[in-house]
Amino acid sequence: MIILSVVLSVILMPGLGYAQEEDLPSLRVDRLPTLPAFVGQTHAPAAEPSTYQVETLLSGLSFPRGMAVLPTGDILLTEERRNGLRIFSADGKLSEPLSGMPAVSQHPNYPSFGWFEVVVDPYFTVTRRIYFSYYAMAGDDPEAPGIARVARARLSQDHMRLEDLEVILDGKGTQEIHFAPDGTLMITGEGDFSADPQALSGLNGKILRINADGSIPDNNPFRSDPDVPQEIYTRGHRDVSGLDNHPVTGEVWVSGHGHRGGDELNIIRAGANYGWKVISYGTEYNGKEIGDGTGVLDGMRQPAYFWRPGIAPSGLMFYAGEMFPAWRTSLFVTALSGAHLTRLVIQADRVIAEERFLVDRADRIREVRQAPDGALYVLTSEASGTPPGTAEC
Repeated sequence: MIILSVVLSVILMPGLGYAQEEDLPSLRVDRLPTLPAFVGQTHAPAAEPSTYQVETLLSGLSFPRGMAVLPTGDILLTEERRNGLRIFSADGKLSEPLSGMPAVSQHPNYPSFGWFEVVVDPYFTVTRRIYFSYYAMAGDDPEAPGIARVARARLSQDHMRLEDLEVILDGKGTQEIHFAPDGTLMITGEGDFSADPQALSGLNGKILRINADGSIPDNNPFRSDPDVPQEIYTRGHRDVSGLDNHPVTGEVWVSGHGHRGGDELNIIRAGANYGWKVISYGTEYNGKEIGDGTGVLDGMRQPAYFWRPGIAPSGLMFYAGEMFPAWRTSLFVTALSGAHLTRLVIQADRVIAEERFLVDRADRIREVRQAPDGALYVLTSEASGTPPGTAEC
């Protein structure tokens, strides 16, 4: 676990490092398949650099995926390939995998196996509930492709087991789950890239919205259409990887993987179409155009920001702490292939500056969360083919 602590000083102090804003890519229009829709939609100028300290709290994690912070300061961690859900306590101890967890698939091909996201009920102090996504073991064969599920359970008082487990979404949601300000859950739909993300008959390329008990909200945009799965909230996404609420407006912002380039940051609107695979600022992996090569089409929403070259965004978090006032309402995005943590300065619904941290470590950055005291917890992840157990928190 890495703690980033800003020192509000213009002096470079011993043991502190500046964010590597000089590593921001310069704009090369000839590399973009189509011009941005508005000025500042990509390649924002470098923000004024912050200074920070880095402390490794925990090493030896095996393909960590999800992270959530309890009101006590304890951290819930999922390790997708073997250990499931564990707790890193505020006093520095890592638990064994919690008992009471469901059996997950050990299928060898991603993403049909293992553990993914974990989130804490906004009223955890009353309910003690946590919510998590995973691929459940199908029948008695642990190596068969798993069944995508979202479940909730109560965390025991001693933080050693899960109790009263309930599956609230079965065979539909995958990976990312998030509480919107109104208490509903937003969940990413199926990750089958061969299916049509525009078709309202299926869940590929969709964000789903359900109540915390698994029921369907009455105001979902397609609630009255019997031919559309009623969980669908938005469509036209490629691979949503992070969600969070703006601390002032309450709007849900999401990051998503593009294809080759075209990683996006979007603001969610009920019933909206985000364009994939009709418009994009990326290209196919072979360099060919996506769709007819345009990035704009009537009836399809524009990203608030996009990256080209891509950074493979993963986690996403608005900063709302008291410790570092200069960062309030900044949006932090973790990058896997980009191997950094980026801070985006937000003004209204636009990105006006970007700052990159941890560039010199060359680590794949999986997730970022705010600690109760306002520090940042950052989770790294192994690259494919590297030895397990080398990730840090």
